[in-house]
Amino acid sequence: MENNIKENLDNILGSLKQYPLQKKIEAINAIYRELHKASPFNEPVDLIQWVPADQVEANDYNPNIIPPPEMKLLELSIREDGYTQPIVVYQDAENERYIVVDGFHRNRIGKEIPDIRERIHGHLPVTIIDKSLAERISSTIRHNRARGTHGIASMSKVVEELYFLGWSDKKIREQLGMEKDELLRLKQFTGLGILFKDREYSLTRE
Repeated sequence: MENNIKENLDNILGSLKQYPLQKKIEAINAIYRELHKASPFNEPVDLIQWVPADQVEANDYNPNIIPPPEMKLLELSIREDGYTQPIVVYQDAENERYIVVDGFHRNRIGKEIPDIRERIHGHLPVTIIDKSLAERISSTIRHNRARGTHGIASMSKVVEELYFLGWSDKKIREQLGMEKDELLRLKQFTGLGILFKDREYSLTRE
């Protein structure tokens, strides 16, 4: 069976040599999608797609900050080791764009560093998750907290936005891995009295 699969794949992949680059990329992506359908692993990382870098956009809520030395190290890592991790995105199919959930800085490297952009043919490796805005925000924070530095001002804006999206204190703490005191400090930083004026927006709102 394995030999038959390999022979069939060799024939298919061999036929791609005649196609221009973009058609090859589209065909490879299609093959990945078909393989994923047959895969027992229903995980985002099981399906990687190469998409045009210009269609990948940063989100407007990411509070993760990488200092310049670490950014240079990331650039060196991608230059020397290649892309070992995909960029996690949400697909906005209507507007033909991909919004970054995790991998903002990997996205920047692939777009801004000429030799790397050329090497990956102006594309970026992505894995797609289909979640609501609030769920994407919490996913970004979870991806970031263990490895990055969050600005207090940016994190307070995240808390504020999740409140207005209807999340309770308990859900915010559970989804973002926060203690009560940390959440209280971030709420205080917003300066918005609405977060404290009654029980619905107080720390007791569970």
